[in-house]
Amino acid sequence: MKTKELRELSGDDLKKKDLDLREDFFKLKFQHGIRKLDNPARLGQLRKEIARVQTVMTEQDQA
Repeated sequence: MKTKELRELSGDDLKKKDLDLREDFFKLKFQHGIRKLDNPARLGQLRKEIARVQTVMTEQDQA
């Protein structure tokens, strides 16, 4: 999701999105330790997406 789309979500939706992304990241990281991933760049994409969600959550808390 783009940052603009994330800013339109409510706080609860952002928290759910954050948990889902962290769970996906954990699973991929675990799989990467066991075997080679088809798309290892996905790990970086998930990390950046998690950071975007956290940034928007912080912005909303300060507003």
